[in-house]
Amino acid sequence: MTEPLPPLLLVGCGQMGGALLEAWIGKGLAPSVIMDRHRDAVSGPHTVVRELSKIPEDFMPEAVILAVKPQKAIPVMEELATLRPDIAERAVFVSVMAGLTAGSIAECLRNKAPEATPTIVRAMPNTPCSIGHGMTGLYRAPGVTDRQEKLCDRLLSAVGATVWVSEEDQINAVTAISGSGPAYVFLLAELLEKAAVGLGLPADVARILARKTVSGAGALLDHSPEDAAELRRRVTSPGGTTAAALAVLNAPANWPSAIPEAVAAAARRARELAS
Repeated sequence: MTEPLPPLLLVGCGQMGGALLEAWIGKGLAPSVIMDRHRDAVSGPHTVVRELSKIPEDFMPEAVILAVKPQKAIPVMEELATLRPDIAERAVFVSVMAGLTAGSIAECLRNKAPEATPTIVRAMPNTPCSIGHGMTGLYRAPGVTDRQEKLCDRLLSAVGATVWVSEEDQINAVTAISGSGPAYVFLLAELLEKAAVGLGLPADVARILARKTVSGAGALLDHSPEDAAELRRRVTSPGGTTAAALAVLNAPANWPSAIPEAVAAAARRARELAS
């Protein structure tokens, strides 16, 4: 029987926080506290508060999940550390925000709770988490225990696959690949749909062709032990239609340069947000 998840403090219950919470409740989440100014209640024996001051005095979470916008995170953490320095000392803080380093989160907490030695895990989930097919990259800052790492992996595994990186800067690369990656895939589907209409197909036919092609190819890639290059080769008959299309996409000024440039731009912006 699967061990139930321990009590958590979820700060922010928007799109990502809500997806995580729903998955955790399905895994048997112990009574927890959700701080969100736009939620009135959630299913199960959980407490929703509008203000951190309303957290029950006897409530001690094993993890605090920061799922607010980065610009709102600092005042929230300062208030939490002021009101509940015991939480700042004992819980592992899991940030699902881009743009705040583990060091900046720890410093923010120590400013209001000087005796605390905060433990921080950074996580970068993506939007497919909302349907249980997410991809999350995680980084464990110094001081995080093996037990805390295991808990964080359980929390994010509830919404998809996880991978751990050894250096914090690698989270910026994770952000650029899997965090922003769904948008690249959606753009491909969007462009395929437009191209299909341009070839004379009805709009409804174009949409289902584009969407099912992208989702089906993704599912095949996910289930196949072969690498992406081999799967591509299997679709590409010499001199055929796919080869004609790939000759355009693989022109030096097209995908071979555009994709690395796009990913590098995303990673660069992630570093700028963290500076």
